[in-house]
Amino acid sequence: MLDRKIIEKVIDKALSNGASFAELFVENTFNSTITFNDNKTKQNVVGNDFGAGVRVFYGHTAIYAYTNDLSEEALLNAADAVSKAAKGGNIIASIDLTKKVIKNIHPIEIPNTSISKKDKIDFIRKINEASRGYSNQISQVDVRFTEQNQHVMIANSEGLWVEDDRNYSRVGVASIAASGTEKQVGSEGPGGLAGYEFFKSLDPVALGRETARVAVTMLNADYAPSGKLPVVIGNGFGGVIFHEACGHSLETTAVAKGASVFAGKIGEQIAHKCVTAVDDGTMPNEWGSQNIDDEGMATKRTVLIENGILKSYMVDRMGSIKTGYARTGSGRRQSYKFAPTSRMRNTFITNGKDKFDDMISSIENGIYAAKMGGGSVSPGTGDFNFSVAEGYLIKNGKIAEPIRGATFIGNGADSLMKISMISDNMEMAQGMCGSSSGSVPTNVGQPTIKIDEIIVGGRK
Repeated sequence: MLDRKIIEKVIDKALSNGASFAELFVENTFNSTITFNDNKTKQNVVGNDFGAGVRVFYGHTAIYAYTNDLSEEALLNAADAVSKAAKGGNIIASIDLTKKVIKNIHPIEIPNTSISKKDKIDFIRKINEASRGYSNQISQVDVRFTEQNQHVMIANSEGLWVEDDRNYSRVGVASIAASGTEKQVGSEGPGGLAGYEFFKSLDPVALGRETARVAVTMLNADYAPSGKLPVVIGNGFGGVIFHEACGHSLETTAVAKGASVFAGKIGEQIAHKCVTAVDDGTMPNEWGSQNIDDEGMATKRTVLIENGILKSYMVDRMGSIKTGYARTGSGRRQSYKFAPTSRMRNTFITNGKDKFDDMISSIENGIYAAKMGGGSVSPGTGDFNFSVAEGYLIKNGKIAEPIRGATFIGNGADSLMKISMISDNMEMAQGMCGSSSGSVPTNVGQPTIKIDEIIVGGRK
């Protein structure tokens, strides 16, 4: 992407006022998005975004600047700006970069650019027709079809020089069911670090019908009860509770500041002994995977919790400096406009030995959350509030009538201790995770789990 001599000049300039570390991140990203609603294509947007960011460390202080001008002059100006923001000790000698070739563990079979726009729109139309054909209560179907190819280059004052290509494919579907003034939404958003073969692996008819089924079921459901109840949370996107209520608190972005309920608890029991949780950036072609993180380190599998014991945090370079924990290949950023911080990748609770039917039969009166919705959490306390996208009552050990409007209110640390059963049906679900380094692709995941007690907010 850039000539070696220019890269070395930029890093040398960034170090010129005594910084202890300097890094150059360069990006060139192609984006394509097709949006479809009202039975027609509304937008077909194609774009190219490129630029570079320069970061320096002065001890525990990081300084960052970026530019969308990749000329030598602009890059040197950015490096000069960060170098003058502070003054360090001894100036590091000029670096000598050697480019390292990394192994691609996420191969692409069918480049997205090799497929015609017509084929892509035909795929979208099948989703739309299947959803609308499910019920006359479906009033709207929104589809967002996205493709992205991101090429990055990372070089730093330790002599690192690597490049990587990342190809993302995703389709988001929202089916809306309406009756009078009432509306309910069913949504899915499968994606992968893959080419067009990912779309070929999907069944567009099944995708359309599933989102419609949820919307119609919830439209015709009664309101949820409220109180402290046992709950069973479905697999896949059910993992969003762990991601939000616990995962962010295990990133050194929070831990290093003491803004995490899990700070300083390595080796302690923080969850029920049946809980093992992992963050893994190496899973082939998964939405949250990478070959290298955005600091140039090879990604890895990190066991966060093992049999209830806290084993590791997710650690980026600055997080390692501040906490002393080894890096885990977790430094991520949305684009060159953001400095990297510790972030999740594919984060999930691993399979247990319990069976789904046994979970349901163990509850006399409770709630089955087949699909979770969005929510909010305070990382410092772990307090959370999440909506249930598709819910059912559990009566006398059996799944009963559907309910809508349920909200789960609780605390991440408390809920981890109250997980008493974990099934063997782990699945992943895709999302975009926002934090101080922007929005990045992440997988959440879990098998079906049982929580013995949680506060349920409802209208009955």
